Amino acid sequence: MKTLICFVTFAASLLAADPAVIEKGRAEEKRACVGCHGMRITHIQRLSRAQWDREITKMVGWGANVKEREALLEYLVASYG
Repeated sequence: MKTLICFVTFAASLLAADPAVIEKGRAEEKRACVGCHGMRITHIQRLSRAQWDREITKMVGWGANVKEREALLEYLVASYG
């Protein structure tokens, strides 16, 4: 049952997000994040919007060159929120 609830929540968040923005965010993740660490570290986390926002801020502070911040945030929230 818990798996079903997680799946439904995930599916609903993807439906609510603009697919073009999500795709732009996915591309930004590959461009800006993978140079320092693999995607697995991102993909196993389940953070809120505020937590993802703080993570992006932290990574930029550590030198990540994030050009599409809002798209990246939307993608992370929709996919791993």
